[in-house]
Amino acid sequence: MMIRKKTCFLFPGLLLIALCIGSLPVKAQTSADAPSVSFYGNPQNDLYRLLQREGFRVRLYPTPDAAVGAAPDNSGVFIVGARYPAVDLVNKISASLMNKAAKKHLRLYIEYPAAFPGLDIPSAPLETHLERGVVTSSVLGLPQLSLLGIHNSYVLPVKAADPMLVLAKVVGVDRAELGLDSTPSYPLLFEKQGALLAMTGLSNFQTGRYGPDASVRTLWRYLISRIAGQDVRLDHWVEDVKPSYGRNETLPAGAVRSSIQKGVQWFYQGRFFIDPSWKADWIKYGSNGLKPVGPPLGQNKRNGNGSLGVLEGHTSTIYYNGTQQYRYWIRADVQGEVSMALAAAGKFLGDTAWQGQSARLLDFLFNRSNLRAGHKNDPQSAVFGLIGWASTNAGTFYGDDNSRAILGAIGASAYLKNDRWNKVLAEAIMGNFRTTGKEGFRGDRLEEADILKNGWPYYFNRDIKNPSPHFESWMWALYLWLYDKTGYKPLLERTEKAIRITMADYPDKWLWGSSLQTQRARMILPLAWLVRVSNTPEHRQWLDRMVKELLSYQDASGAIREEMGKGKGMFRELKKNSDYGSDEGSLITHNGQQIACMLYTNNFALFSLHEAAMATGDPSYMQAVEKLSGFLTRIQISSTKHPDLDGGWFRAFDYGKWDYWASNSDAGWGAWCTLTGWIQSWILTSQIEISKQESYWDITRGLKMGPTAREVIRRMMTPPATAGR
Repeated sequence: MMIRKKTCFLFPGLLLIALCIGSLPVKAQTSADAPSVSFYGNPQNDLYRLLQREGFRVRLYPTPDAAVGAAPDNSGVFIVGARYPAVDLVNKISASLMNKAAKKHLRLYIEYPAAFPGLDIPSAPLETHLERGVVTSSVLGLPQLSLLGIHNSYVLPVKAADPMLVLAKVVGVDRAELGLDSTPSYPLLFEKQGALLAMTGLSNFQTGRYGPDASVRTLWRYLISRIAGQDVRLDHWVEDVKPSYGRNETLPAGAVRSSIQKGVQWFYQGRFFIDPSWKADWIKYGSNGLKPVGPPLGQNKRNGNGSLGVLEGHTSTIYYNGTQQYRYWIRADVQGEVSMALAAAGKFLGDTAWQGQSARLLDFLFNRSNLRAGHKNDPQSAVFGLIGWASTNAGTFYGDDNSRAILGAIGASAYLKNDRWNKVLAEAIMGNFRTTGKEGFRGDRLEEADILKNGWPYYFNRDIKNPSPHFESWMWALYLWLYDKTGYKPLLERTEKAIRITMADYPDKWLWGSSLQTQRARMILPLAWLVRVSNTPEHRQWLDRMVKELLSYQDASGAIREEMGKGKGMFRELKKNSDYGSDEGSLITHNGQQIACMLYTNNFALFSLHEAAMATGDPSYMQAVEKLSGFLTRIQISSTKHPDLDGGWFRAFDYGKWDYWASNSDAGWGAWCTLTGWIQSWILTSQIEISKQESYWDITRGLKMGPTAREVIRRMMTPPATAGR
């Protein structure tokens, strides 16, 4: 069969000129006439396997000299370090080898060489982390200054003129927005003596999960086409980690149920539940409150039963072998959130083992950890009822983290149909309420030592304004929830006052942190529950306004796009390249980039929008929930190679590229992090409630909270004779 198409023959040369000959008859490739290349390196190398899948006849040789010596004239030779990231001492390129290749007119790709004529190559590579590949020549088929995620790169730093690709720490999502000024850069790909040289393991693209996928594929299409001497398509490209479904792929029947099943199994495949057999690892890596990170847990590790708690998830660091670090932190919010997801899934899928695990997590949170111990468990103490942020920071109290720990525990209790945590839950809500000021705000963070010194009435009577729904609003939702159970009017009055102030300040005065979209998503829940307890036209208008604002950024795929607010956010602005990775921050660098966040926005939006839909019956809300639910089902991680990732969700997703891609500048919770609590648990619980067309509000009505909570309120809201304790 003859096919007529445009074919480009790429030749080596200092100017890297592509000579394109159009409308030539090209014979369809068969195994008999498949192109042949010579190869030195490991046969498990990603490039070697790709060439085989693409139909190349790859001749493997034991040394670079053997590959060059045996290669036919005018053919292509790939020389790849066989031990990356260790330097392969066999991969030494001599002047005689280069002379022999020149006489035979060979097209050479040489990667990670231990030696090369005219280059001062160090004996050991430089390991990098936040640096990314920056395109410096349009010949690669990519825009200049566009970015490639060459994760955890080991680079041999050399000096080279006119590189096509460099490695540097730069600000940007798709391009180096501030250029390459004032930032160290290392040549990654350049031409020397007619050969293409790479000073890192570019051929580690599949194993190292380089991205974005389309750009990496374009790079390798150029490189292979040039060495092969003919245009290639790369029709058999493989990803080790990818979305479960394509953007336009029709979801099969039962897709959401299967997603829920996979999502719960992810907790166990990740070995996130601490077991006594590896508790020492948790102590070793999790005792550092500043950087509680360590190596991934292997599949040979045992899962705990919940009695020692659950870890936080993965960091955003992707190693050269495609694995990711773990966050060994024990956070209170995560314990409550995961307990809710397990209890909900256990009921939905009929697994009592998950429900038992859920109950043990709650016992760990309230009885077996330092998260609710000491002064926090003393009825006479000003910090009574409050829940510590994490086991390493048990005297720090974020209202947002307390709210999600409590909401998770309430949800778990309701799904388990167990009232035995009612008292501690009421105490937790009221411990937060009595440290809430007259206008209904608490501020971002309180410390135990300060509260013990000042006494809780000091905080209850202070004037403070903090229009930041991320930090404040889900505690407001809890106050409304408890008001519904007790009729205690200050819970409603202070919450309504805070909401009124916050809505009046929208949007320009909101303290938007790393994302204004996050603030909108978080604000919807208290507005929905305010309509539940006080269904006035004004309250309905507030809710509808916020929902419509959020949904004006919803893509046809269902994703809700990130947006930054006006002025400076809460975290450091990226004004220079050295700022990249120095603070918490956004996934985007400017508004309009097609990126969704599952850590702060889409996860909470799914839960909040569903509560709003169930509270109002508004069909437009319900339609938005269905679209968002479908989006999250599609982008759930699918990976047979990395079972600890399979079934999870990363923080970032570029729905334009349909790929896991964004700025990875956030220090701690970057683009490829996972979270057992914030991300996984809220998505899973919401998907279950959407599938059953039930609301959290209605599910939790079954708890007999009223009598217990009214007694807690009576005791805790009586001012002490003297402040302090």
